[in-house]
Amino acid sequence: MAPLSVKIKHAGKVHDVQLDPDQPATIFKDAVYQLTGVPAERMKVMIKGGILKDDTDWKKVGPKAGQTFMVIGAAGELPKPPSTPIQFLEDMDETSLAEALAMPVGLVNLGNTCYMSATLQAMRAIPELQVALQSSHLCSSPSAGLPVALRNLYTEMAKTTDSVRPIAFLAALRHAFPQFAEMARGSPHQVLTQGGHAQQDAEECWVQLTNSLKEVPGLPGPSGPGASSKFVEQYLTGELRQALKCDEALEEPESLSFEKVLKVSCNISNAVNYMQQGIMEALDGKIEKLSPSLGREAVYTSTSRMSRLPSYLTVHMVRFAWKRDIGKKAKIMRRVKFPTEYDALDIATPELREKLLPVSRRLKEVEKERAERRKVRKRTKAALPVKDKEGDVQMADAAAPEASASTSTGDAAAATPEGGDKGKAVAGAELEDESVYRAKEGAELEALVHADIKADVGASTTGQYELVAIVTHKGAEADAGHYIGFAKKRALHGLPGSSGAAPDEDDEDWYKFDDDKVSIFPAEKLETLSGGGQDASAYVLLYRSRPLV
Repeated sequence: MAPLSVKIKHAGKVHDVQLDPDQPATIFKDAVYQLTGVPAERMKVMIKGGILKDDTDWKKVGPKAGQTFMVIGAAGELPKPPSTPIQFLEDMDETSLAEALAMPVGLVNLGNTCYMSATLQAMRAIPELQVALQSSHLCSSPSAGLPVALRNLYTEMAKTTDSVRPIAFLAALRHAFPQFAEMARGSPHQVLTQGGHAQQDAEECWVQLTNSLKEVPGLPGPSGPGASSKFVEQYLTGELRQALKCDEALEEPESLSFEKVLKVSCNISNAVNYMQQGIMEALDGKIEKLSPSLGREAVYTSTSRMSRLPSYLTVHMVRFAWKRDIGKKAKIMRRVKFPTEYDALDIATPELREKLLPVSRRLKEVEKERAERRKVRKRTKAALPVKDKEGDVQMADAAAPEASASTSTGDAAAATPEGGDKGKAVAGAELEDESVYRAKEGAELEALVHADIKADVGASTTGQYELVAIVTHKGAEADAGHYIGFAKKRALHGLPGSSGAAPDEDDEDWYKFDDDKVSIFPAEKLETLSGGGQDASAYVLLYRSRPLV
């Protein structure tokens, strides 16, 4: 459970403090001591039904974000300064520097390994995967070689500011899947300059790496860990229901089949301009098969829909197709636009859509309200008086708060006539801390989640997704070119071992991973990855189910 922002009241003063329900009560008491100076032995923290004890179970207390706890006790000696002196960046070693800085690291190209680097950087945007890889049961599995190598690589990447040479992981990958050890063909000079190994397909690497993770233990649900739950099955696997109806024998009963899938394909034809069009083209179509009622081959209408949506939905842009006339794979250059926010209810079965619709509809409304609050906070912050170096309010801005307050109130009144936009009404009122709103919204949305979805650990609870990672291909040939990985900045913060200041909620920028070169990629440039030429084109897209809070 994530830490909660709560308040404590002592001696007439109110302090903000973080409460982690997964940590013992003594940790919270120590945080209170740091703020109030009340020693733990003289401290009484009032909770519902009594006093907080050292062995109190937070789950039974049920703390909520924004809750205020009364603290009783006389302050003693103030907390002593930290025993470890403050360090400056120039005095830190590599590990400490990596923890202080938020910029992720790149991976050195070991000879046509850009397909692997881009895949690894995109998969790193799945924080739950890194938690699952830390399982103590992982090493006991006979097929744990590649997952253990992945865990070690991600751990190393979190502890350094220098680019990492993924030698051990590459060896494990080629041992598990010899296809990635294929040697390059061509002149001796080409073989020498390309490191001897052939270029590989990033989407194939993605699929094979995901398959190798199928034995990684899953994460526990509300009722505890499942006996046979696996991570990939929980968070990356969807279920596809296919319905077949015979066009030539309407009286023949419709046949249904179910299939576990790790990705959704987006076909790219001359009629496809948007990702959703390509996905629907891949899900629906005509096939020929033996009809039991007619006793011969007949045409069937195939309609496929997702009966389970995972927390992470992988979309494969089918950009490479086999060309008979040239006898090899060729790249489809067509420009296909993809969304940064994706509503997957259109590809869900009617039964699943019915379960997801209440929370999905309300989440969209909540997102609009959150956006309004962010706007108000920005306007309020911009209206605050500017102070000089001595902390004095500058004369030109002395009247700003009063004028701003009256203007805001007037604007709010003018912007909220009868039947007007209620989202703007908040502009004239004082906002509470965002955690208070999030706690209320989270509880409301949680109550709307269907019981079947809630019990399915790793399933999407809303059917609403946001784009968090991309693997692109640059070039005109399927067996050549260059792969680059992209990951949303906010998706990489909060990872195990990550640190540094988290990006602002309005920060929509991305990281670009071009092997060992890492740079900031502005969100407004994402549309340049839609294809239409030999430049970088989106090939694998990773969408994450939008959280309730």
